[in-house]
Order: sequence, then C-alpha cells, then structure tokens
Amino acid sequence: MESILVLTHADETGSALTKASLEAVTAGQELAGRLSAPLAIGIVSSGPINLSKGLPSARLLAVSGEAFAQPRYATDAAACEALCRAAAATIVLAPASSRFARVAAGVAHRLNGFIDTHITAIGGTDTVEVTRWFYRQRVEAVLTRDARPWFLLLDAGTHAAYAGVPAAAPVEEIKVELPAQRTTVTGIRAPRQDEQTIRPDAKLLFVAGAGWTKKQPDGQIHVSEAAGLILGFLRAANASLGSSKSLVDQGGEGNSVLPFLTHLNQIGQTGATPRHPKGLATCCHGEEPHVVGWRFIAERRAISLDPNCGWTRGKADVVYVADAFPVVAKVNELLAKGN
Repeated sequence: MESILVLTHADETGSALTKASLEAVTAGQELAGRLSAPLAIGIVSSGPINLSKGLPSARLLAVSGEAFAQPRYATDAAACEALCRAAAATIVLAPASSRFARVAAGVAHRLNGFIDTHITAIGGTDTVEVTRWFYRQRVEAVLTRDARPWFLLLDAGTHAAYAGVPAAAPVEEIKVELPAQRTTVTGIRAPRQDEQTIRPDAKLLFVAGAGWTKKQPDGQIHVSEAAGLILGFLRAANASLGSSKSLVDQGGEGNSVLPFLTHLNQIGQTGATPRHPKGLATCCHGEEPHVVGWRFIAERRAISLDPNCGWTRGKADVVYVADAFPVVAKVNELLAKGN
C-alpha cells in the first residue's frame, strides 16, 4: 500500500504556507483519494503556521525552529529527510520552489529513492502515472516507477491551491539532528516592488519582443520611450514581464536593449512555461519556439503590425493589428485613470 507525503514550507512571512505548497497539497489529496492511501503533510517553518484556512484531513508533521527561517541546503535537507522518515512515505510530493528544488534530489539519494522533476499532472488508477515535459516543453511523456520512495517535484500552476474546509488535526513536532552550520544569512537584498519585473503570481503576463528596439516609422530607435511604456504598464497593471529570446540576446550582440531585461525574463526556448491566467504579447512574431512557452497561458492576446504573423494563425485568441507604442501608451493612460 502506498503512503503519500506532501512536503510544504512557509512563505516569506513565516506564518503561512506558500501558494505552491498548497497546490502540492491539492495534488496529494487527489492522489491519496484515488489510491485510498494515507496522506501526511510535512511542514518546514521557523515557527507555528497559521492553519486558519485549513488543510485536508491528514497526518500533520512539522519541523520548526529558527534554523529553518531561511533556505539553506544543510538544514532544509535534514528537515525533509526527517519528515520523510517519520511519515514512512513511498511517494513524496513537493512544490518545485527554489527552496525544495535545491534539496529534493539530495534527500531522495539519502533515502535510496528516485526523483522526477517538472511534473505537470498525476494520473493512473492501479499505478501512479506522472506527466512531464521534455526537450524545452516540446515533448510530453508519461512516466511510472516501481522503485520507492519516489519523489515528485510539481511545477507551479498545475493544480489549484487547496482551499477546502479545514480539518482539525494535531501537529506532530519532528525532532531533527542538524549538522554543523557553515553559512549564516546576514540579510536579503531585493529590488523595490516597483522595480520587480518577474511576478509569478501576477494575473497578466506582458511579453516584449524585439520590435520594441527596432526603427519606428520616423526611422529612429526609441528604446527609452519603449522602456517607459513597458514599465508603466507593469506598474499600473501589476503584471509580470516576459521576453522573447531575440530581445534578450540583443545585449550580447551590442544592440540597444531594454535596461531592465535579463535572461530570467525569457520564455520559450529556455523551457520556462509561465502559467498566468492572461498573456499579452507585443512586438512578437508568435513563432513556434516562443509560443511553446505560452502553452499554459489561459487567454492569449497579441499586438502586431503584421496581420500575417504567427499569432494570427490560431496561436492567439485575439490579435490587435496596430502599433504597440500608441496602443500601450493609451492603455497606460486608461489604467492611470482607473487607478
């Protein structure tokens, strides 16, 4: 009989679980119900977690303490290992957050287990079958394993965050023998909120293409104006910024670039697959390598001067055949009035 464990961790406040953790809880609850298997939920945090929004009926295990306030390989790996051993889990689900992605493979090795990453769906009745993407999201595969324990890292946005009726259950504190700590977190450096361009939880993804840095109808390049329009939209709409590969590569080619854009914003060929509810592509041609990164965007729209570009060939729900500069300027004006 299978035994399911969902590993979760606290968010930046330290008092609640992350959204990705709650998505993993949903996946674990569905899998446990389908297999009629016991479900355990392991929590890694610095202190008590606010469970007022609830967790499903399950065995709750917790590892807490000041040592777990900040992500650190040595302490996080020890915590996850202790939770897995306490739950005697055969299948371990965890969100593919930076915190758990860093340690999951090491924990699987410590327990003589196996791990698969970038899981987007879990199915099967008699056996557990997981779905993931290969080759930069171009090939979908269904995997199954007989070896246990089996660790599965779930991509964010593939399941709904758990929001069911809370079940009253005592939390079991698990003791962990920590190794000697050789690193100390002295502080966090982060950009101001209005300078942040990558917002995974944003409702809208704004994607900029190379057209923003090309010559405009007056024969000139207007990179500064383009940067102002894009940042203005991101701030007014609280949107996240994505980019095509051609645009981020221009910096290495000595061409004019948007000053706030990095390869972290790139979607498509890197295998990055954002899962925002809505997406707006601007100055992008909508070719296959770029559109592949959009396969999980629910509603797609695009602005392009070319009525025959890739977006108009069934790759977008709505295409505005217009110049992105005046369109985004007008949208920013309307957003400013609305706010």
